[in-house]
Amino acid sequence: MVELIPSEDAVMQILKRTGAFREGHFVYPNGKHSPHYFQMPLAFRYYDTARVLAVALSRKFRLEKDISSQLPKVSVISPSSGGIPVAFGVRDALNAEQIYWAEQESGKRMFRQYVNQGEINPCIIVDDIIRSGNAIDETVELVRSLGARIIGCGAIVKFDMAPDEIEGGPVKSLINFDVRMYESDQDCSECKAGVKPEQVRF
Repeated sequence: MVELIPSEDAVMQILKRTGAFREGHFVYPNGKHSPHYFQMPLAFRYYDTARVLAVALSRKFRLEKDISSQLPKVSVISPSSGGIPVAFGVRDALNAEQIYWAEQESGKRMFRQYVNQGEINPCIIVDDIIRSGNAIDETVELVRSLGARIIGCGAIVKFDMAPDEIEGGPVKSLINFDVRMYESDQDCSECKAGVKPEQVRF
């Protein structure tokens, strides 16, 4: 029998197998060093993998009465392009009525679609990965400005430095990752061990 909500170990094995999670020595655009790197779109190249991950996350939302009682009149919203495959997968699994995605424009997060005040159903914000939570916070403000209520938030992977709650509700995730980030090469254990770094982007 297929698990509808696989264990964290099972999800991590999927991410490793697809190359979405790598270990080594990585330098991020902000200059921080880390022994791990998530490139989540790699897991969503494969329909079957994308389906497993999206269904698993959707099951966590469906367990919440405030969400399940309002289906299908719910919106699923992605804060950025990286979360669009997750949003479509979760929308499909929940049979939700609407889907929206935002993007950065002139330093401000805006919806790609033209949206009028009051048009958005109660919404779930989903992403592929939540690192700091900044994109989620900006999306919350965007949704609020349009008069919509947030009833859920989640991602496939959530870093432990990200907030545990959004709008009073828990942030759902398939993996809560204990992130290790070093501020500089002087603090980095991989640098001290002489491991060659690789420059990566978020």
